[in-house]
Amino acid sequence: MSKHTTGEMAKLCNVSVRTVQFYDTKGLLIPSDLSEGGRRLYTDDDLTKLRIICTLKAIGLSLDSIKSVVESELSDKILTLLLDEHDKLLFAEIDERQKQLEMIAVIREGILSKAETPANIILDIEHVMKTKNKSRNTRKLALVYIGVAVAVAVQIALITWLAKAQLWWGLGLFAVWFISGIAISAYNIKDSVFICPNCDTVFKVRRVFFTTGSHKVRWAKCPECGEKNWCVLRKQSQITEVENNG
Repeated sequence: MSKHTTGEMAKLCNVSVRTVQFYDTKGLLIPSDLSEGGRRLYTDDDLTKLRIICTLKAIGLSLDSIKSVVESELSDKILTLLLDEHDKLLFAEIDERQKQLEMIAVIREGILSKAETPANIILDIEHVMKTKNKSRNTRKLALVYIGVAVAVAVQIALITWLAKAQLWWGLGLFAVWFISGIAISAYNIKDSVFICPNCDTVFKVRRVFFTTGSHKVRWAKCPECGEKNWCVLRKQSQITEVENNG
């Protein structure tokens, strides 16, 4: 089995050497061997794992979520579901861009022929602009949600420090911030369903406050098979959009 250095791994996956080293420090990509000089050495399996990590990072998963998914017993199934959902989003975007190109062609033809632009074309353009703005808002919400998740991870240390310092006003501000974070989390997944990696059951979780994870995967119990694992999130609005386009 061939061995790869950190530099070779970085080049093959189009990332920096520091990125590969950082994944090692985070426990995501531990080298399989070390050279006599102490250099990290990786196998082909490690290379495949790095490619998976880069793919999951590209579709929006946090490093903590990626580590949980990779270490899960059903990692292959969870990865497949995540990629399937991302495929649907990409195809929906391609379809939307194709419609925009068709509208542009029609408008350009109308301008060249000095004809009046039909009213329905204008309405379509307005729809495209609203869809674009909605997409931007969704991305902003995802970034806010990730930020809240990171902040909650250090809440215990922060509360302890504030209590020891007797900064009661700080505890009050933290309580307000924490409640706001929960509200944002609930808003982000209230329109979501979960896909079980064990039996493919699609279900909703009412007690969203008792699930952990990111905006892509959440730790939940499937009501059909009873399996507790990292379930893939799917927006119900995306299902409706796919069905309408189909």
